[in-house]
Amino acid sequence: MTALHQVGIDVKIWPVPVEIDNPIPFADDTEHASYDRDAVDRFRRILIFTDRVLNRFRSSFIGKSSPVHFFWGSFDMAVTRFSGRRAPDNPTADPITREAYSHEVSSCGWWPGGGAFEAPAFYAYAAPQPAGFKDAKVEPAEAFYSDAFSEFVLPYDAVRASADPEDALLRFCQSTYVAAADAGSWDRDELER
Repeated sequence: MTALHQVGIDVKIWPVPVEIDNPIPFADDTEHASYDRDAVDRFRRILIFTDRVLNRFRSSFIGKSSPVHFFWGSFDMAVTRFSGRRAPDNPTADPITREAYSHEVSSCGWWPGGGAFEAPAFYAYAAPQPAGFKDAKVEPAEAFYSDAFSEFVLPYDAVRASADPEDALLRFCQSTYVAAADAGSWDRDELER
């Protein structure tokens, strides 16, 4: 905060981590005090790669699409395409979630792992999930539908080990989008170039 202030940037931040179990306020956290320069650099390179590929994937869609965005709470990066049709209202969801899923979406992204899938992975989902989506054949072969997450998963290591990692990720994004759009009867002629 001092460094930011020295360059004329004064910000207020919520001083407690979110979207994690048992958050410790930053000022009180002596447990998470290590810094691994190599791990941070690998993470940065993954984000640069993912951003480049998701932006390339986004470019062929002329309907409404989010920019590639980074969720600071869960450290995942994603891009979302919208069908243009409203989704059924979910009165049990919080106001932010209701707004985020007010229209039909197909989303693809990357996260560093955690929960039911501990390894870093790419993911794709549709909301609301149309009938038949989870049974679609998607690419590459290492991708699978996770019932625990209700979305498709492609392990990062499978992309990394492929002969053409960018192509592998593009095929995953495109095939899961096609699965969502076809099962959801999206007007693909109007939404794609």
